[in-house]
Amino acid sequence: MKEEIKKKIMELLSDRKARDAIQILEYLNYPKEYDSLIMEVLKEMENEYDIYLTRHKRYLNFADSEASKNFCKGIFQGSKEGYGFVTVPNLEEDIFIPKNYKDTAMDGDLVFVNILEYSQDGKKSEGKIVKILKRDPKTKIAEVLVEKNLCYALLTTNNKELKILLTGDTKVLVDGDIITIQILNEKSKNLKAKFLKRVGHKNDPDIDIIAVLAEHDFDVEFPDSVLEELKTIKTEVVGSDLKGRVDLRGEEIFTIDGDDTKDIDDAISIKKLNEEEYELGVHIADVSYYVKENSALDLEARKRGTSVYLADRVVPMLPHQLSNGICSLNPNVDRLTISCVMKINNKGKLLDYKIFPSVIKSRKQMTYNNVNKILEEGIIPNDYQEFVPSLKLMQELASIIRKDKINKGYIDFLIDEVKIIVDQNGNVLDIKKRYRGVGEKLIEDFMIMANVAVASYIANANLPGIYRVHGDVNVDRLKKFLNVLQLLGISVKENLNNVNQKTIQRILNLIKDNKAFQVLAIQMLSCMDKAKYQTNNIGHFALSLRNYTHFTSPIRRYPDTTTHRLLREYFFSLDGITEEKINHFENILDDICLTSSERERASQDCEREVDDMKMAEYMESHIGETYEGIVSGVTSFGMFVMLNDNLIEGLIRLENMSDNFIYDPNTESLTGSNTKQVYTIGSPVTIKVLASSKETRKIDFILEKDDLNEKKQKKKIKKKY
Repeated sequence: MKEEIKKKIMELLSDRKARDAIQILEYLNYPKEYDSLIMEVLKEMENEYDIYLTRHKRYLNFADSEASKNFCKGIFQGSKEGYGFVTVPNLEEDIFIPKNYKDTAMDGDLVFVNILEYSQDGKKSEGKIVKILKRDPKTKIAEVLVEKNLCYALLTTNNKELKILLTGDTKVLVDGDIITIQILNEKSKNLKAKFLKRVGHKNDPDIDIIAVLAEHDFDVEFPDSVLEELKTIKTEVVGSDLKGRVDLRGEEIFTIDGDDTKDIDDAISIKKLNEEEYELGVHIADVSYYVKENSALDLEARKRGTSVYLADRVVPMLPHQLSNGICSLNPNVDRLTISCVMKINNKGKLLDYKIFPSVIKSRKQMTYNNVNKILEEGIIPNDYQEFVPSLKLMQELASIIRKDKINKGYIDFLIDEVKIIVDQNGNVLDIKKRYRGVGEKLIEDFMIMANVAVASYIANANLPGIYRVHGDVNVDRLKKFLNVLQLLGISVKENLNNVNQKTIQRILNLIKDNKAFQVLAIQMLSCMDKAKYQTNNIGHFALSLRNYTHFTSPIRRYPDTTTHRLLREYFFSLDGITEEKINHFENILDDICLTSSERERASQDCEREVDDMKMAEYMESHIGETYEGIVSGVTSFGMFVMLNDNLIEGLIRLENMSDNFIYDPNTESLTGSNTKQVYTIGSPVTIKVLASSKETRKIDFILEKDDLNEKKQKKKIKKKY
C-alpha cells in the first residue's frame, strides 16, 4: 500500500509544482481513514529525500528543489585506499568522496551526499556523505572479536576497520572466526550486525578464497537436503531411461574441452550431406532429466545460478556426482542428452533443425591443445588419427559460419583472458594470456548456432522463454571513447546518430593493429550494455542476432537448465503445450532471469577478486622488476597500467609521479604541468613494480624514469598497506 501511495505522490509532483498536504490528500482521493498513513508516507519520503518540504510547508520532488543543487543521493562504492565514489542517476560523473567524508558508508549503501565542490580544472565533483539512507542488504565478511563476553565483527571496509556488535546465536563463535554478517541499521554510531554463518577461521588454509566465495553467497558445501536427494539418482544410464529417446550411440560423436575439464556438457558430430550442405549435431547433457523442478537439487542450483571458476578450483552449481558424473559426457559411457541437429548450407545459413531427447556414447574426450595441434600445425597426437577427417570438416564449416556471422555484424572484441597457473597447494607459478585457438573458436561457433536454433524454436512457437539479450551501444560513452582515440592520433569518422554493429566493427578494424588494442577493446566494450537474461526478447546486439538463448551449458548455468526444462515440457512431453504450462512459466521465468543475471554478476565479481588476489600474490616476488605496459585507465588520483605480457594491472599514483599532473575528465588524460607529457588510455609506458600485497589485492607501479624517488615512495606505500 505504501509503495502505491509513494508512486502516486511522485506522479503528482512530476510537473515540478509544490503542493501542501491537503492538496496531496485531495489528489490521492483515498478514504478518510487513510489520511494518517498518507502523512506517515510523506514523512518517510521526506526522510529518504524523495521529496522536499519547503519553509511554506509545501512538498516538491527533491530533484526540483533548491536543495538539490548541493545535495543528492546515490550508491556508494569505496576504494581500497579509503576514499570512495557515489554514483547518482542522471549525473554523468560520479562524486568523489574523500576518506574523511565517507562516514561509515560501505559498498552498495544508498547515501545522501552534500556536494562541496563541482567538477572543474580536471577535478571530479567532491562531496561529503551526511546520511546513510539504506544499507546494502548483501552479506559481508568479518572477523570475530570476543571481548567481555560480547561478540563483535571486525569489518574492514575502504581501508577502515569497524567494530560492530553482533546479534544472533554468537555462542558458537571464537576469536578469529571468519563469518558472514548483515548490517542491521543505518546509523553511523552503535552499528549492529546479524551473525549469519561461520565460514572458517583466519588460520585455516585457503580461508582468503573461501571468504571471497562466502561474501558473494557461494557455498563450497551443499546442504544436507541436496546430499540426501543425490542418493536417489542413478550413477549410470539404464534401459528405462531410454524411453522416447533417439539412439545416437552408433554415431561418431566426441567432445572438445580444456585439459582439466571434468564437467563436460557438450558433444559434437558432423556429416557432409552434399556439396552445398552440412549436418551439424550439438548434443547437450540432459541435466533437467535428473534435476526435477522444485527438488532440493533444483532449488540449490537456482540459488547458485552458475558454477564459479577460480584460479585453482571450481565451485559447481551441481554436486560433483552430477557435474562430473552422470551428467558429464564422459567418453565410452552411455549418456542422456538433448540433441540439436542442424542443416547448414555452404554460406553459413541455418536451413533447418531438429531438437529431440537422445542417448549418445562419446567416442573420445579431446582437448583444445591437441585439436589445435591438428588444425593449426598438422601434428596428429596418438589416438586422434581416425577423427582427423571429421575435425577438418568441422574446421571447414566453422570458418563458413564465422564468415557469415561477421558479414551479418557479429562483433568479436578479441579481448585476451588471463590464465593463472598454480601448484597443488594453490601457490601461483605463472600468469599469462589464455590462448584462444581454432579449436576454441570452432566450439564457440557451433554452440552459438545451437543456441540460435533453440531460441528460434521457442520464439517461433510464441511460448514463454528465457533469452540472452544485449542492448544497444551507449552513444555518450562511445563519444567519450572516440575522444581518447583522437588523442592517440586515431581519427574516427562515423555517424553516431545511427550506430549499429557495422559501426563497431569498423572502429575495431581501425584499432586492431594498435599496440594498445587490448586496452582499447576493453574500453570500447564498456561503451555497451552488459548481456543479461530476460523474457522480453530484444535480441543480442553484439552477436547481431534476433533470437538467442543459453542452451549449451546446463551443468554450469541455471538458465540453460531452465531452457532444457522448457523444451521438455513444451515439445517432448506426452501432453504437449497446455495453458497451465504457459501460465506456470510466465509466472516464474522473470524471477529466474533476474536471479540468474544477479548470480552471474556475483560469480564474475568473485572470479575477478580472486584473480586480483592471485595477481598481487604473484607480483610480491617481482618487486623492483621492469615491465612494458599500456595505460588502461586514468583517474584524478593516478593511472592504471596493464602489463603487455600477462595483463596484470597496477596503479601509478599521482603522488608517485615526478611532475605535477592535471587530470582532464573529458579526454581521460593526465598532462604534466612542467613537461607537458600527456598520458591517456592506450599510452605505452615502462614501469617498475613498487609494491604488492595479496591481503589488500593492490599492486603499485612507478614509471621507470621516476625511480630516483623509489625509496621515498616505498615509505609512503608501506604506510598505505
